[in-house]
Amino acid sequence: MQKLMVTAAALVVVSFTSAEEKATLMKFNKDDAGKVPSGWTADKTGTGEGSIWKVVEDESAPSKSGYVLAQTAASPNAMFNLCVADKPILKDVEVSVSFKAVKGEKDQGGGIVWRYQDNNNYYVARMNPLEDNYRLYHVVSGKRTQIAGKEGIKIPTGEWHTLKIDMEGDKIECYLDGKKELEFKDRTITKEGKVGLWSKADAQSYFDGFTVSGK
Repeated sequence: MQKLMVTAAALVVVSFTSAEEKATLMKFNKDDAGKVPSGWTADKTGTGEGSIWKVVEDESAPSKSGYVLAQTAASPNAMFNLCVADKPILKDVEVSVSFKAVKGEKDQGGGIVWRYQDNNNYYVARMNPLEDNYRLYHVVSGKRTQIAGKEGIKIPTGEWHTLKIDMEGDKIECYLDGKKELEFKDRTITKEGKVGLWSKADAQSYFDGFTVSGK
């Protein structure tokens, strides 16, 4: 396997290439502390003030970089906080990220978005430690619809956990800490799109080690 490392101002991108796959690992560092990292765009689904993303220090970051990407606003109840990578744009995709729920009285945790067309059309799978559930949705014209879910999954706030999403064709598999928790087939969004991160309302969460590969 050939390994190529590229270091940009605020984002370390490591690409792993083989005959079968190409994976990109995105890390965050102090050069972009206090702002949205280069190569990412903050957005939101819904109206109102919120969805504030920035790179912050965290010595517990699994990547050992000492920096993570954080959603820091206590946004309105109906708002979805988004931060989306400008590249790559993919249809069949595997995405993983480490996340830590830091704060939130109404919502906690967060998730991954993919096949992202715009801020009103995408897939999202998220884990909410406050509700003890892991759910899969599609968002169409700004309306979120649950298409799969599992209740009774307990993970502590303030600890790092890993989400992974694998979608090929219409088959979606959702993992938590290496265990497949959800599987579903859906053809609502069939076009290629961007990938990124998500939280809801006042869920203030940290993310690290974002990895994406095409299939």
